[in-house]
Amino acid sequence: MSDVFTLRKIINESDNIVFFGGAGVSTESGIPDFRSVDGLYNQKYDYPPETILSHTFFMSHTEEFFKFYRDKMIFRDKLPNPAHLKLAELEKVGKLKAVITQNIDGLHQAAGSRNVIELHGSVHRNYCTVCGEFYDLDYICDCDGIPGCRKCGGIVKPDVVLYEEQLDEEAISKAIYYIENADVLIIGGTSLSVYPAASFVNYYMGKKLVLINKSKTPLDIRADYLINGSIGEIFSRI
Repeated sequence: MSDVFTLRKIINESDNIVFFGGAGVSTESGIPDFRSVDGLYNQKYDYPPETILSHTFFMSHTEEFFKFYRDKMIFRDKLPNPAHLKLAELEKVGKLKAVITQNIDGLHQAAGSRNVIELHGSVHRNYCTVCGEFYDLDYICDCDGIPGCRKCGGIVKPDVVLYEEQLDEEAISKAIYYIENADVLIIGGTSLSVYPAASFVNYYMGKKLVLINKSKTPLDIRADYLINGSIGEIFSRI
């Protein structure tokens, strides 16, 4: 029995599916991941990306942060791929209850998904660090240097979780709730090496843990169904 046939059967038989995804879901839309050979962490900058994408660096080298952020973290021209589209379709027909993502690109929403839990925030939300005024992505992209608030002059910060920052408590609670109560948990496009997000998978107590990834993960041994390959290609065949 083929992997795709098995996955299709699992999906057809359930109306309580939760999807947990990472950078690999968006690489097929042309957005680079972090840890692969060609990923962000293997490119050369004046500072390591881990340093630039930290709260400390944002506070102390704000202009340098935004130069990197606009250049390497924003992809306004990228479109959803078959994985995003299939997940949105499964939600629309009542099978998928939630998408839990570590990505910040907003492609799940662009594909039509409605219940998306963004563990690491989104480039599409930005706020003034002084008065809380909201700004969209275009405002960040169209500003030169450090984006300032039009109301109070404060610095406008992307609503993304930087290193040294805590995940949003509401997002954590929702993610755990959906994982705990899922009949089927599909994990795709993630190395499961980013914590605490990767640890949420431990809340799943069901018997249909599906893991789709190109490379090995620490959870391979626990998966009930392990599929090695491109998540977009696999979802396009479901």
